[in-house]
Amino acid sequence: IAFSCLLALAVGSPQFNVRRRNHQGFRAQPVQQAFVPAPVQTFVSEPINQQRSFGTGPVVNILRQDSQGEGTPNFSYGFESDDGISVNSRGFQGSAGQANMEGSYSFPLPDGTIAEVRWVADEQGFRAESPLLPVAPVNPHPIPAHALEQIRFAEEQRARGLVWDEYQHRWA
Repeated sequence: IAFSCLLALAVGSPQFNVRRRNHQGFRAQPVQQAFVPAPVQTFVSEPINQQRSFGTGPVVNILRQDSQGEGTPNFSYGFESDDGISVNSRGFQGSAGQANMEGSYSFPLPDGTIAEVRWVADEQGFRAESPLLPVAPVNPHPIPAHALEQIRFAEEQRARGLVWDEYQHRWA
């Protein structure tokens, strides 16, 4: 095997000797080499098992699967399985020609209750609603009056078409 590897390296080496002349380029000189094929090795594997196991859990049956208008902005899709998972979505063209979507999905929680998430994706971005989603805590401290005044002033400047110039440190 080692001899075969060395022989393969020798056969695979460059076929030309390269000589440089005055750094203006090079002229290739062909070299004659004999080609000696490496010995062929054969391998035998065990038969492939055609049956695959993807998990040890129970088989889940599809109760419903609907799809209409695929590939268009106006579509609807629904799916439900016997393990309690459900997905529904609907697509439609938005006010500015964009593709909008809305839908919901639900699944059973370990305690047996059903989790549901309703969502919308439109010109205002993506929004999801569910009692299970985290909510930012209410700020326990009121915003100080001087901070509210700065916020109001910045909003007025933006309404006038001005933006804050970070380099000159002024409204422009």
